[in-house]
Amino acid sequence: MKTIKTWGKLALVGLTAATLAACGGSEKAEETAKAEKKVDVINWKMVTTWPKNFPGLGTGAEALAKNITEMSNGRLNIKVYAAGELVPPLEVFDAVSRGTAQMGHGAAYYWKGKAPAAQFFTAVPFGFTAQEINSWIHHGGGLKLWEEIYAPFNLIPMAAGNTGVQMGGWFNKEINSLDDFQGLKMRIPGLGGEVLKKVGGTPINLPGGEIFTSLQTGAIDATEWVGPYNDLAFGLYKAAKFYYYPGWHEPGSTMEALYNKEAFEALPKDLQLIVRAATRQANADMLDEFTALNNTALETLVNEHNVVLKPFPNDVLSALKKASTETLEEVAAADPMSQKVYDSFKDFGGKVRAWHEVSERAYINARDIE
Repeated sequence: MKTIKTWGKLALVGLTAATLAACGGSEKAEETAKAEKKVDVINWKMVTTWPKNFPGLGTGAEALAKNITEMSNGRLNIKVYAAGELVPPLEVFDAVSRGTAQMGHGAAYYWKGKAPAAQFFTAVPFGFTAQEINSWIHHGGGLKLWEEIYAPFNLIPMAAGNTGVQMGGWFNKEINSLDDFQGLKMRIPGLGGEVLKKVGGTPINLPGGEIFTSLQTGAIDATEWVGPYNDLAFGLYKAAKFYYYPGWHEPGSTMEALYNKEAFEALPKDLQLIVRAATRQANADMLDEFTALNNTALETLVNEHNVVLKPFPNDVLSALKKASTETLEEVAAADPMSQKVYDSFKDFGGKVRAWHEVSERAYINARDIE
């Protein structure tokens, strides 16, 4: 009986302690619980090439940062710096490579001076649509090549948005023949800029925040940017009258998220998966946004701001396509990595175009039958 009484007392003591702890009677128990619940927060910086709060592109970067933060329940907290707030817009690549920021948001063709093959991962003139380039990147070997290009720079790239087919650009004169490109100073980056140079124009690479002033002052004669949704927000209709289509130079432009390789690989595996999932979601959402809003913006430009909407003449497009093929061959021949990427691009392109002849194109043609 004595043994039973002793154990009874011990059980009572244990029960009392547990009850006190549950009722807040034990400060030590509370402190222990708080310590167990405390989560280490990883703080990252994201630098972008876009003006602050700029619709579509800038807001897309902001949404990506917000989603990663919320999906990780605050464990990975990302602060966004717009173009010029931490580093100039065209220094994003270097800033993330060095680790000044752990993450960046921009477009791969801005870095062609560092890695010529990178520009294939934004847009190729007369190349892939958004659907096609996403397929190549994620299921056609494109991403592996992209990662190979960026590995020497301590970077991991991911597709983080797409504009869809862009507009051909804003011009201060009509384009009636290929001769009208002679001496034309145009803001146009990447491979499209190389094509412009081949037909006699002068390509100029400017960040978005400098385009309007350059066009308004005559520092450039024309500019491409994105499409109606973005171009309306920039007020480009105030600086040029003629708005041309289609965007032969950027038929499905991919935006990129850049991650510092060391910072990314230091994350726990679950956070790495969250980053990849959030970036993939951002890639899809941006295309949805542009598709939904472009036509309304185009109607505003034409009906309220009297913009002159014009198609490029067919003979001009034919000449630009020929010049594009020549340019791509030259870029590939000058750089082994570009050749490797171009070979993959062409191989996948042949297959996807063959399928789209009996799917996408055939359906669109059928939809237009009266």
